[in-house]
Amino acid sequence: MKIAIIGLGYVGLPLAHAFSYKYDVVGFDVSQGRIDELKNGIDRTFELSNAQVKDAILNNIIFTNLVNEIIDCNVYIVTVPTPINKYKKPDLSSLINASELVGSVLNKGDIVIYESTVYPGVTEEECVPVLEKFSNLQFNKDFFCGYSPERVKPGDKDHTVIKIVKVTSGSTPEIGKKVDDLYASVISAGTYLAPSIKVAEAAKVIENSQRDINIAFVNELAIIFNKLDIDTNEVLDAASTKWNFLPFRPGLVGGHCIGVDPYYLTHKAQQVGHNPDVILAGRKINDSMGTFVANQVVKLMINKGVKVDGAKVLVLGITFKENCPDIRNSKVIDVIQELKDFGCNVEVSDYWADEDEVRKTYNLELIYNLNYQDYNAIVLAVAHDKYKTIKLNNDSQVVFDIKSILEFYDGRL
Repeated sequence: MKIAIIGLGYVGLPLAHAFSYKYDVVGFDVSQGRIDELKNGIDRTFELSNAQVKDAILNNIIFTNLVNEIIDCNVYIVTVPTPINKYKKPDLSSLINASELVGSVLNKGDIVIYESTVYPGVTEEECVPVLEKFSNLQFNKDFFCGYSPERVKPGDKDHTVIKIVKVTSGSTPEIGKKVDDLYASVISAGTYLAPSIKVAEAAKVIENSQRDINIAFVNELAIIFNKLDIDTNEVLDAASTKWNFLPFRPGLVGGHCIGVDPYYLTHKAQQVGHNPDVILAGRKINDSMGTFVANQVVKLMINKGVKVDGAKVLVLGITFKENCPDIRNSKVIDVIQELKDFGCNVEVSDYWADEDEVRKTYNLELIYNLNYQDYNAIVLAVAHDKYKTIKLNNDSQVVFDIKSILEFYDGRL
């Protein structure tokens, strides 16, 4: 068996590394820069250590962006991004492009497994026709498909790909068993064989939708308790003493999963004539939290006699979560933009983020040499470890702690 992993990002690279210990693996990515760094034993996402990348190379993994190097594979695993567009609708362009690529090299008996998060039906209704068109082969006769949703959490070293139960599925019962056996051979946490591809697709998209709704609830609590002059975290600490209270905390909801996946589910729901009120209400609240934070910062500045127009504001953190370099769909940008709209001069610092990516994605320049006393306001946006020890206690300065990790603050969610 020879496996091709299509897409070597946060999902594909750790998977390729895991499979490389038992199988011949080709890691394919369209980015020449990504291939070059991996060949040099470097992973800028930090999902793998440099030692792990070199281990994969010692296992004879091939990193390439050349199509002819995957032509002799017989299992193709697609791990490309599935974002949303500016209208908050599913953007399947990378998935379709990857399907065209795989279809062009597909041979009889091959299996194509998708890991990208999608709404129920995408694999069989959107991807399979593309595979058939570009391969001139017939689905479930000449080639087969599986779906095994990715569940990785960027930056989490305790729950790596092999330590998370893997949901698997196949386009026939026999293929489902083959797909399940394949993953079971490398996933130490075990696998769960779903009865169909659509069930597996739906299982993934509701995981993050459920989490999104729970966070939206505590975000709405934060808005309510702010008006009542009650500390939300103190309320949650008290409520958490009950054994079945869910320990969610308020915050910005971004990233490639929680802030995106619900829109895939709502899109499909609306296609079949149902308006998903609860899911959309949660999304509306979570998407508004950046504006809410910025408004609270401005109110605090006014209360301290700080002139808002021209005020110098430092935002600590631009990644979508702590202790990882991933800036995809970061909602910190909403805070930054809203403060700029108020006339503030906003500077951003983040020792985890890649400055070139930040410049390219958000048109921002990161700063590194900080004197906290130079700022009228400081917004702690991301709970990176180094920020937890910062001491900010300046009476003339506003400190807003989104993540509730600082000892001294003027406001927090």
